[in-house]
Amino acid sequence: MPNDPTGRVFDALADPSRRYVVEALAERGTATATELASELQVSRQAVAKHFAALSDAGLVESRREGRETRYELTPQPLSGALDWMASVGGAWDARLAALRNHLTRGGSRSGGGGARRGGRSR
Repeated sequence: MPNDPTGRVFDALADPSRRYVVEALAERGTATATELASELQVSRQAVAKHFAALSDAGLVESRREGRETRYELTPQPLSGALDWMASVGGAWDARLAALRNHLTRGGSRSGGGGARRGGRSR
Protein backbone atom coordinates (compact mmCIF):
# COMPACT_ATOMS: atom_id res chain seq x y z
CA MET A 1 0.00 0.00 0.00
CA PRO A 2 1.40 3.39 -0.92
CA ASN A 3 0.39 5.18 2.29
CA ASP A 4 0.90 2.53 4.96
CA PRO A 5 2.22 4.10 8.18
CA THR A 6 2.12 0.79 10.03
CA GLY A 7 4.19 -0.85 7.29
CA ARG A 8 6.78 1.93 7.54
CA VAL A 9 7.03 1.32 11.30
CA PHE A 10 7.64 -2.40 10.75
CA ASP A 11 10.15 -1.67 7.99
CA ALA A 12 12.05 0.72 10.26
CA LEU A 13 12.04 -1.71 13.18
CA ALA A 14 13.21 -4.65 11.04
CA ASP A 15 16.81 -3.52 11.49
CA PRO A 16 18.40 -4.50 14.85
CA SER A 17 20.45 -1.30 14.99
CA ARG A 18 17.30 0.79 14.64
CA ARG A 19 15.61 -1.22 17.38
CA TYR A 20 18.63 -0.46 19.58
CA VAL A 21 18.26 3.25 18.77
CA VAL A 22 14.55 3.15 19.68
CA GLU A 23 15.33 1.38 22.96
CA ALA A 24 18.09 3.88 23.76
CA LEU A 25 15.79 6.83 23.09
CA ALA A 26 13.01 5.27 25.17
CA GLU A 27 15.42 4.85 28.07
CA ARG A 28 17.30 8.18 27.81
CA GLY A 29 14.78 10.55 26.33
CA THR A 30 17.17 12.02 23.72
CA ALA A 31 20.44 11.18 22.01
CA THR A 32 22.67 12.34 19.18
CA ALA A 33 24.09 10.33 16.32
CA THR A 34 27.56 10.88 17.78
CA GLU A 35 26.55 9.45 21.16
CA LEU A 36 25.02 6.31 19.65
CA ALA A 37 27.73 5.74 17.03
CA SER A 38 30.27 4.71 19.65
CA GLU A 39 27.80 2.30 21.28
CA LEU A 40 26.83 0.69 17.97
CA GLN A 41 30.45 0.68 16.78
CA VAL A 42 29.48 2.28 13.48
CA SER A 43 30.08 5.69 11.95
CA ARG A 44 28.10 8.76 12.90
CA GLN A 45 26.82 8.84 9.30
CA ALA A 46 25.49 5.28 9.62
CA VAL A 47 23.56 6.26 12.75
CA ALA A 48 22.27 9.37 10.96
CA LYS A 49 20.88 7.08 8.22
CA HIS A 50 19.16 4.97 10.89
CA PHE A 51 17.67 8.15 12.35
CA ALA A 52 16.47 9.14 8.86
CA ALA A 53 14.67 5.79 8.45
CA LEU A 54 13.12 6.11 11.90
CA SER A 55 12.09 9.69 11.11
CA ASP A 56 10.46 8.58 7.82
CA ALA A 57 8.39 6.13 9.87
CA GLY A 58 7.43 8.93 12.27
CA LEU A 59 9.25 7.30 15.17
CA VAL A 60 11.69 10.12 15.97
CA GLU A 61 11.76 13.90 15.91
CA SER A 62 14.88 16.01 15.78
CA ARG A 63 15.98 19.42 16.96
CA ARG A 64 19.24 21.28 16.54
CA GLU A 65 21.29 22.09 19.62
CA GLY A 66 24.42 23.91 18.60
CA ARG A 67 26.39 21.74 16.20
CA GLU A 68 24.52 18.54 17.08
CA THR A 69 21.06 17.26 16.29
CA ARG A 70 19.23 15.65 19.21
CA TYR A 71 16.65 12.97 18.49
CA GLU A 72 13.65 12.07 20.59
CA LEU A 73 11.30 9.10 20.31
CA THR A 74 7.75 9.78 19.15
CA PRO A 75 5.89 6.64 20.21
CA GLN A 76 2.51 7.38 18.56
CA PRO A 77 3.27 5.34 15.41
CA LEU A 78 4.10 2.37 17.65
CA SER A 79 0.51 2.50 18.93
CA GLY A 80 -0.79 1.93 15.41
CA ALA A 81 1.53 -1.05 14.97
CA LEU A 82 0.46 -2.47 18.35
CA ASP A 83 -3.22 -2.00 17.47
CA TRP A 84 -2.67 -3.86 14.20
CA MET A 85 -0.89 -6.74 15.99
CA ALA A 86 -3.67 -6.92 18.60
CA SER A 87 -6.37 -7.09 15.93
CA VAL A 88 -4.54 -9.79 13.98
CA GLY A 89 -3.77 -11.67 17.20
CA GLY A 90 -7.40 -11.40 18.28
CA ALA A 91 -8.57 -12.79 14.96
CA TRP A 92 -6.18 -15.74 15.30
CA ASP A 93 -7.31 -16.33 18.89
CA ALA A 94 -10.91 -16.53 17.66
CA ARG A 95 -9.96 -18.90 14.81
CA LEU A 96 -7.98 -21.16 17.11
CA ALA A 97 -10.82 -21.24 19.65
CA ALA A 98 -13.27 -22.19 16.87
CA LEU A 99 -10.90 -24.91 15.66
CA ARG A 100 -10.45 -26.23 19.20
CA ASN A 101 -14.22 -26.25 19.67
CA HIS A 102 -14.74 -28.03 16.33
CA LEU A 103 -12.12 -30.67 17.10
CA THR A 104 -13.53 -31.26 20.57
CA ARG A 105 -17.09 -31.71 19.29
CA GLY A 106 -16.05 -33.56 16.12
CA GLY A 107 -13.90 -36.06 18.01
CA SER A 108 -16.79 -37.19 20.21
CA ARG A 109 -19.12 -37.75 17.22
CA SER A 110 -16.74 -39.80 15.09
CA GLY A 111 -16.78 -42.80 17.39
CA GLY A 112 -13.01 -42.75 17.59
CA GLY A 113 -12.48 -45.46 14.96
CA GLY A 114 -11.29 -43.20 12.18
CA ALA A 115 -12.30 -43.47 8.54
CA ARG A 116 -10.99 -46.21 6.30
CA ARG A 117 -9.99 -45.66 2.71
CA GLY A 118 -11.18 -47.74 -0.18
CA GLY A 119 -14.45 -48.80 1.41
CA ARG A 120 -13.22 -52.31 2.29
CA SER A 121 -12.48 -53.78 5.66
CA ARG A 122 -9.38 -55.86 6.07
